[in-house]
This record gives sequence, C-alpha cells and structure tokens, in this order.
Amino acid sequence: MLAIKDSVHDHIEVGGVAEALIDTPAVQRLRRVTQLGTVKYVYPSANHTRFEHSLGVYHLATRALDNLGVEGVTAERIRAAALLHDVGHGPFSHNVESVVYRHTGKYHDDVEDLVTTGAVGRVLVDHDIDPKEVAGLVRGEGRYGQLVSGELDVDRMDYLVRDAHHTGVPYGTIDHERLVRELAFVDGELVLREGNVQTAESLLLARALMNPTVYAHPVARISKAMLRRAAERLLETPDISADDLRRMDDYDFVSALRMTPETSTYAERLDTRRLFKRAVWAEHGDVPPSLLAASHAELQAFEREIADRADLPAENVVVDVPSPPSMTESTSRVVVNGDIRELGKASPLVSALRTAQEQQWRLGVYCPRSETDGVGRAAVDVLGLDIEGALVSDVRAGLNATLDEFQ
Repeated sequence: MLAIKDSVHDHIEVGGVAEALIDTPAVQRLRRVTQLGTVKYVYPSANHTRFEHSLGVYHLATRALDNLGVEGVTAERIRAAALLHDVGHGPFSHNVESVVYRHTGKYHDDVEDLVTTGAVGRVLVDHDIDPKEVAGLVRGEGRYGQLVSGELDVDRMDYLVRDAHHTGVPYGTIDHERLVRELAFVDGELVLREGNVQTAESLLLARALMNPTVYAHPVARISKAMLRRAAERLLETPDISADDLRRMDDYDFVSALRMTPETSTYAERLDTRRLFKRAVWAEHGDVPPSLLAASHAELQAFEREIADRADLPAENVVVDVPSPPSMTESTSRVVVNGDIRELGKASPLVSALRTAQEQQWRLGVYCPRSETDGVGRAAVDVLGLDIEGALVSDVRAGLNATLDEFQ
C-alpha cells in the first residue's frame, strides 16, 4: 500500500491493481500532461498535471465505492478505470483534442488500445481484470461507468476542487466529501439521496462559475486557439501523424512546434506570451445560425477571406466558434420526495444558470495586436455579424488590449 501526499485530499492510499498501474509508462506520462493547458497564461500557478488529478479521481472513487458497499473484483476494476480514465489525453489535455478527433475519430476516452496492450494490459490481466471492461468503464458504459464518466462522476468532483486550488479561484470549491457520501444506485441509476438538491446545485454552480473565469477565460481561449492552429499546421507536415500527436506529452509537442519551420512562429509567440488579441468578441444573439453550425472547412474559408481583406497571411487570423451553451450537469439525478428527478426539473436555479451561460457565450476572431482594427472590420462583413454588438475597436479595443496584457 502506497501513501501519497496530495495538495487537495491530503494523503491518498493506493493499493491493489492501482498500485501496480501507477508505474506503467502510460500513467507516468500523465506527469507531463498539464491539467489546464493554456490556462497557465492567465493563472501562473495552474501547472498541475493529469497525473495528480488521476490520483484524486482514484481516491474519490475509492471513497464512493466504500460508501456504496461495492467490493471485490468489481471494485478493483472501477478503481483501475478511475486511475486510467485520462491516459488517452493528448498534449495540453483538451486543447488539441478536436484536431486529433478530426483526423482519427477518437476522443481521449477511447483508450482500449492503451489498456489492452503493453504494461497496462499485462498488469490488469495479472490481477484477473478484463482490460476491455476497464476501457468500457472509462467510456462511461454500464452501471458503474456512471461513477467514472457521468453527470455525477468523481472526475468532475476532483477537477473542480483541484483546478480552483491551483488557480486560486474560489468558485470551484464544493463539498466533495458529502457528494461521494450521498451517492446511491436506484434502479441502476447513479443518484444523490433524498435531501441533496442543494448538494447537486453546488456542483452545477461551481462548474458554471469556473467556466468564464478559468476554462473559457478570453486569454485561455486565444492561446488554446493558437495551439490548435499550430497543431493543424504540424499535421500538414509529412513527419508527424495524428496518431503520433495523440500520444505526445506537452514536452514532445512543444519541441515539435519549435523545430518545425511551419509552426516555429506559433511556438515563439506562445513561449514569450505574445498572444493574438481579440478583433471581434460577439454575443450569441449577434451570430447568424449558419455560422454557429459551420464546419471546420467553412471556418477555414472564412479565415482566409478575412485575412485577404485585411491583407494578412491566413495563419494570422483565427475564427473561434465555441460549442453551443450546454449544461450537462442539469441532468444529474436527485431523489425528491421518494422520486428520481433530473436536477433541471427540481431546481429553479438551473434556468437562471442556463440564461447566464448563454449571455456569457462569445464568438472570437483573433489576430496580432497591430491588426485588430482591420481584421475586426473585415470579420464583421465576412461573417455577417451585428456591428454594434460584435466589433472590438477604438476605446473597447484599447480596454481589451489592456485586460489581455495583465490577465
């Protein structure tokens, strides 16, 4: 049994199959994959890794299983899935996942190739655990997959607390001890027991507050968009495939960007924090529905046209259209007066948070600081945006440039 000191959960005791899995290359690689990727450009202390997060998820899964009375091989299988749930992450975590997916059709939870072969597969088989069942749990399959990947999963409970701790932002603080204690299975569904509507609301509220201040902070979004663009350019070269990129760690990826002529400028900008700035920052209601549904190829065409109008190279313009506002946590199940209900139907808070989330949504167009005015005007025309609501220029441009510089 290992006792590991953790900055969030104090001491984490690791035994059984998890103790054997920790020193496999797939798990140790997570020491070199940052949890929050480009958020470090906003919060300098946000340098924690997927490795420590995976230990935290394992810890909370163990606590939950003890409270649920799950034991034996079933519990070991779930603990293994909890520790391994992030081994499929590429460099900088979610930051370049969409690029990898377009080329491979795989997301970070498609881990069957990793857990059924090599050292991880051997460890699981040696402990009489079917690697394919572990891979299924990581994807959220089955009764217990809900605990690893679902609306009430221990993954979310750990990353909110951990990300808040390392950024210094207080909004992610939740009562994770109560959450794991109040979990129960009712008719095969993972729910929170009677009297825990507010407990579920706290998880929802924490996620809603962390999103604009941490995960979708404008500077984090800009640097993430630049990193995605660099990854796309890297994959256009003959030496690196999407499968190669998928298995890189942060160090491998940054080194590849620095050494590749087509991406070295992006690497230099990221290394020195000379990030692009906002030329456009448009609200949801100012964006045509056709643009919200545009494909990656269509967005690339828009970028080329905007760059042409502004007399810039195409790589100096990025159009960033986030996913539509969503709140998956609102489908969490809670027991109210003996009935299982979705949180969205049991809590009046959900409607207000949905409205706030839509109001916070922004489409961004980014470019070098000196080009924001010309790019902004071209983007408004090309994208068909509402001028008053979308254009960042004059006084607003100066204000945003100042904010970008110091946040």
